Amino acid sequence: MADAALTLLPTDDLMHDNSGEENFNESAYYNFFDATRRIGGFVRLGNRPNEGYAEMTTCFYLPDGRVVFMFKRPTITGNAGHDAGGLRFDVREPFVEHRVTYRGHGCLLANPLEMADPKAAFASNAFVPVELDMRYLGLSPGYGGELRRREGDGWVSVRSEKAGQEFAKGHLEQHGKAVGSLTIDGQTFELDAPGLRDHSWGPRYWQAPKYYRWLTMSFGDDLGAVPILTVHRDGRELHAGYIYRKGRENEPIVKTEIATDFVGEQQLHDRLQVRATTKSGEVIEITGNVIAMIPLRNRRDGRITRIAEGLTEWRWGDRIGYGLAEYLDHLAE
Repeated sequence: MADAALTLLPTDDLMHDNSGEENFNESAYYNFFDATRRIGGFVRLGNRPNEGYAEMTTCFYLPDGRVVFMFKRPTITGNAGHDAGGLRFDVREPFVEHRVTYRGHGCLLANPLEMADPKAAFASNAFVPVELDMRYLGLSPGYGGELRRREGDGWVSVRSEKAGQEFAKGHLEQHGKAVGSLTIDGQTFELDAPGLRDHSWGPRYWQAPKYYRWLTMSFGDDLGAVPILTVHRDGRELHAGYIYRKGRENEPIVKTEIATDFVGEQQLHDRLQVRATTKSGEVIEITGNVIAMIPLRNRRDGRITRIAEGLTEWRWGDRIGYGLAEYLDHLAE
């Protein structure tokens, strides 16, 4: 471990070999928000080839407060690419340009909090046609990778996660911009929307961490942040993420402190005060106000994990930005 370091390779933006674990996962995720048109959302595909399915999620926040959401577990047999359930990701040039398309339907929710009970929400709300076609253009340098050490002319992965706490052997993030169109129930929105994407690979159970807070922030094409706090079941805290400033290397975040106001019967996050300390010692204070919320969940072996997705308006000094405040918690534990 002494000579190992977090290393990002150009090939990490492509698909990885299936390492054989039952819960091997390779996922990619893109979020975006167009502040002018007040439209945004996220899409995700997580391949679980050894379990025979993919986790497919699309979620779009409309200007009037409604949310169009879809989740499927389409059958897959391999890990050659991300293409399932009508959602497809193509890497045209690693870290420079991806293409994201979706052809399908979504559940139109006037009250997105109903998704706390997905069976009832899907049964009581209408489904509408959805088409997404966008180029996702890299803005920041990529950040992350795997814990690796050099051996000869190559790199060797070093195990870093404890048994039972695996969540991602490798993980990268990058600020970017979505350019294209989103059509929902016949209404088309042209997109020019900054955001953030991620790509993870390796064994994953959503139940592995005790909880996490993943805060994605885009303040335009030139500035962004992604403070991350993960608390493991043994009490260890992982502070991660970075600050993006155009024309500079990403600045790692080494500590994230979050004060959260929770509201409503479901006790969902609503207002946030974030204090992020970078590797150079800079302390950054950002406030967040959740402007739209949808609670999602994952169930395995009788345990329910809530992943609450709050579309958030962020303020950093005189800059206003947008992104997702994603809170993972386990219910009834």
